[in-house]
Amino acid sequence: MRNKLTNELAVCGFNAAAALGEYHPEKINRLFLREDRLKQFTRVCKNLAERKRPYKLCGDEELERICKSPRHQGVVAMIEEPVVEPVGKADIEGWAGERKTGLVLHSVGNDHNLGAMVRSAAFFDAPLIILSEGDEEARLTTSAYRVAEGGMEQVTFRKAGNTGVFIKSLSRSLITIGADTRAHLRIRDLGRIIREKAGLPRGNPGTGYVRPGIALVVGNEETGLPPEVKAHCSVLVRIPGTGIIESLNVAQAATLFLHEIYES
Repeated sequence: MRNKLTNELAVCGFNAAAALGEYHPEKINRLFLREDRLKQFTRVCKNLAERKRPYKLCGDEELERICKSPRHQGVVAMIEEPVVEPVGKADIEGWAGERKTGLVLHSVGNDHNLGAMVRSAAFFDAPLIILSEGDEEARLTTSAYRVAEGGMEQVTFRKAGNTGVFIKSLSRSLITIGADTRAHLRIRDLGRIIREKAGLPRGNPGTGYVRPGIALVVGNEETGLPPEVKAHCSVLVRIPGTGIIESLNVAQAATLFLHEIYES
């Protein structure tokens, strides 16, 4: 829930609020919580008091009114409306230099999908997430924070304009893996693909192998990645299934890919 008068966003759910309080307590402007949660947020309340910011003990009904959701789990933190900055050259250089995995999301559809992918990204050490500017639904909302279960505090968000152009540029310094339901290569091939793209000879057991920076590119679960994005990916990979249902939910698919990349 956004408060347009104060330009604030409600972060609710125990894990989301607890992670916010542990890693970025300075972001919290106001805190509302049930009395039974007070012990777990003592340090946050002390930090708020030192900064002369308010906190208040509330019942469930008031908490629900504040965050517009019954899924508050006894705590609501109000933060400044998040602003996602455009991705820059330094972001890409750091991504490649640190050999990290990141996510590039093209019109993934909604904030629940975004929250689920953030949770998986944090779990599998993919700390950079690129959003497409044209996606009006996948935004940093109260629901996205709650579904991410604290993962929001472990990732950095940036935004890109034309995804195809961005991937073309990104592919010069990272391995860009596009998720495509009609690709020839399968997800089980990823370990081999990554090693080959990194220049490791076929058959080499990988002694001393250092995995390169990787961008996992996923799109809308109904339409997938557009041709201009797929054309610039280093490789396209699919998750094989029975064919009874065409594809997985985009967040489920991203999780499987992130796991396979993490294990590679």
